[in-house]
Amino acid sequence: MKRQLIAAVGVAAMVVGLAACGSDGKKADDAAKPKDYNGKTLTAWFMDGSASQAWQDGVKADFEKEFPGAKLNIQIQKWDGIGPKVTTALSEGSVDVLELGNTQTAGYAATGGLADLTKDKANLGGSDWAANLNESSVLDGKQYAAPWYFTNRSVIYNKELWTKAGIAAPPKTLDEYYADLEKLKATPGVSQAIYLPGQEWYTYFGLITSEGGKLVKKDGDKYVGNLSSPEAKAAFATYQKLASFSSAPKDKDEANPQQMTLFPKGDIASMIGLGWEAPAAKDMTADKWGVFPLPGKTADKPSGVFLGGSNLAVAQASKNQDLAKGFLKIALSDKFEGQVAASGLIPNKASLNSQVVGDFAKAALAASVNGATTPNIAAWAGVENNPNPIKEFMTAVLQGGDYDATAKKYDEEITKRLAAKQ
Repeated sequence: MKRQLIAAVGVAAMVVGLAACGSDGKKADDAAKPKDYNGKTLTAWFMDGSASQAWQDGVKADFEKEFPGAKLNIQIQKWDGIGPKVTTALSEGSVDVLELGNTQTAGYAATGGLADLTKDKANLGGSDWAANLNESSVLDGKQYAAPWYFTNRSVIYNKELWTKAGIAAPPKTLDEYYADLEKLKATPGVSQAIYLPGQEWYTYFGLITSEGGKLVKKDGDKYVGNLSSPEAKAAFATYQKLASFSSAPKDKDEANPQQMTLFPKGDIASMIGLGWEAPAAKDMTADKWGVFPLPGKTADKPSGVFLGGSNLAVAQASKNQDLAKGFLKIALSDKFEGQVAASGLIPNKASLNSQVVGDFAKAALAASVNGATTPNIAAWAGVENNPNPIKEFMTAVLQGGDYDATAKKYDEEITKRLAAKQ
């Protein structure tokens, strides 16, 4: 960023020098003055837990220095009930810049609520954004947001129980993990070799990605459910085998009950979770638990993962478009993306991956290259609405339902929901 500022100063000086040689010295002086942003306030929404206070303070200081007279008003929002609030704010123009979940972005873009940033992408550093991380920011070939940070699920394990089972190191392949789970299952004091509830569809999504498949596919000009595909079926076979080592409820997800409250009790050998769930093991000292990517079929490639995270967007109705884009350039700079990496999250460009800190983040990073986001279509949010057909499908098959017949039934439901907004 410092190099950019030096370059900008050099160009500005050259322009001023040329203008001063002309006939109108006053215009040259005016051109040299920075634009006055007095009275301008940029309102930026961030979600609870996303931006550290140090990150907020740093961005605010750099923004107000870059745009003299302007003020940055950062407001922290809760995830619960955020959808209607964002919709209202976008229509009223009461927010300029906002953080959006990566699965939400396409929906807001389709309604016309987000500014088209296609022409601004390069200036924002977009040439270096990781393609799989940027995918959720693009709709119909246009850039409506910028990727900010991401994370994904990894295996969190109880080192004491693994040592007791005679396992010296984390597995490198799925077959090795299955063998480890067999040993753990037979180990006294282990209640579950892995805690894997029946409706943990994010892990299933990642396994579909491993097989080269997708949850939905394009059929003509419409999107339809794709659970009946060979890839989804093969992925579910892997999920089902992992779940066979678990006594977790088949009709619940990882939040019912919260798996992060179960693992620290010390009798569960492993679980698949997010970084914020790992600190729930605080009742266990750091030497008692570890983390590794869910292995793949071969040692050179972990299983695929669902890339959850957030994008930053500019409201179409913002009256401060230039300030909003200027803010994005600062927030997405290597300086502040580096802080994202240092907080244990995955930054938006691979060149900053070396700055990622923490065992969990490093494990997540190793798998992120095989990661993907949910289908980037406006109607996708309707699929995730309760009752989530993917969750219901998983429960039905785990409880003995025929895979092909059950997949056909729920593909029809997914297709119906997608058609409702296409």
